[in-house]
Amino acid sequence: MRKIGFDGDKYVKIQRERITERIETLGGKLYLEFGGKLFDDHHAANVLPGYRPNGKIEVLQSFKDKAEIILCISARDLESNKMRSDLGITYEMDVLRHMDKLRKMNLHISAVVITLYSGQEAADKFKNMLENRGERVYIHKPTLGYPTDVNTIVSDAGYGANPYIETTRPLVVVTAPGPGSGKLATCLSQLYHEFRLGKKAGYAKFETFPIWNLPLKHPVNMAYEAATADLKDVNMIDPFHLEAYGVSTVNYNRDVEVFPVVRTILSKIMGDDRIYRSPTDMGVNMVGFCISDNDAVSDASRKEVIRRYYRALVDAKQGRKSFDEAQRIQLIMNEMGITTSDRSVIAPALEKAASIDPTGTDGQVLSLELPDGHIVTGKSLPIMNATASVIINAVKYLADIPDDLHLIAPVIFQPMVDMKKNVLHSNFPVLNAEEVLLAMSICAATNPTVAKAVTKLPLLYGCDAHSNSIISAPDASTYKKLGINVTCEPEYPTKNLYFK
Repeated sequence: MRKIGFDGDKYVKIQRERITERIETLGGKLYLEFGGKLFDDHHAANVLPGYRPNGKIEVLQSFKDKAEIILCISARDLESNKMRSDLGITYEMDVLRHMDKLRKMNLHISAVVITLYSGQEAADKFKNMLENRGERVYIHKPTLGYPTDVNTIVSDAGYGANPYIETTRPLVVVTAPGPGSGKLATCLSQLYHEFRLGKKAGYAKFETFPIWNLPLKHPVNMAYEAATADLKDVNMIDPFHLEAYGVSTVNYNRDVEVFPVVRTILSKIMGDDRIYRSPTDMGVNMVGFCISDNDAVSDASRKEVIRRYYRALVDAKQGRKSFDEAQRIQLIMNEMGITTSDRSVIAPALEKAASIDPTGTDGQVLSLELPDGHIVTGKSLPIMNATASVIINAVKYLADIPDDLHLIAPVIFQPMVDMKKNVLHSNFPVLNAEEVLLAMSICAATNPTVAKAVTKLPLLYGCDAHSNSIISAPDASTYKKLGINVTCEPEYPTKNLYFK
């Protein structure tokens, strides 16, 4: 059984209190830059077992009548069709996804800001599309003088050249689909306009990782370095905080590097050079105070680092990234004293594959560790692939169904295979995980044994799995929906160049 190491209820309570305190301290209005993922923060849920993936949204919902949201997207990212690798969608689509989900939660969106605009055609099209749907869209160009000429930055030629976004609530959350989207510049531009209009306002940052009040080399903070290996982020002791207060806190290189500029800009806008003395001062993150079991979060973080390592290896194998990211994570693993053998689900998959075909060229094998520690395996079959068969074996074990009993008779699966092959003309007519799950849901209506097995599917959330070869994108998506943390050896399951 997965150990819980984090108190999600306490987190929502004290995080709300901290943000409320900062609003009051800064004069009644706060521009809060949201770093990291607003929705579906599975990294936080993985390293802090007990953290709810939408914990930040829960905090925001507690401010429902006092908060509004500004969404930023860089014109450069629109032009390049930048993708979110975890979701497989563009930043443009992710902004639209955010807007729909936030509104379903009754959270108010005040505007979309297209930043770093310099005439990009893709940005013009995105702006027109949103405005045709009745949305407020603002254009911000690169800030004149940034980052060295503070007198120009904090002037009508700098931040003043950006249009002012009218906001009416005490908490203005500024978020984006990813880094480099212009959140900080948007916050500071708004502050400039607020003070020029004679209004009081302030700025703070809400970034979950690294956790400032954990040790620098704590596994949770090391897991953050692994998660951002592609950005080459490095955790470090905040030197400004240490000098100001004599207390060691943890931050990361980008925030530390930009702090002198941000502090100077804030001081010039607000007329107060004492408001923040360190990057840590700017943050409002309280997640470190909600860890209830240090051993549990440490163990979960080590597992997450290994998962990140395998993900980087697969990305490199598929040509999406270089091997540099995997090498950086390998160094982190060495520093933490962990190896791939510490992920208990790996060996069973490789051993099973070797027992079936020592050459490793005949079929895929997956292993899956269940909540009680029992490991089941599944292999490729003529009617279904390994990702599907291991799920069948897992729910049979959980439902105490005999291993030699077919959960669903092959006579039911075969027409589905025939449909894929002869009607849909699929090059891969065996059933994948989602298709088998749909077949189970249909059979559950008339078969009590299958119905019992279906009730066990939620128990797979948070379980670890490993494959002896790369699984397809649709199967990876299905496993993500089920909450199964799957890793793969960086090898293709066949010699075919076309693989999906």
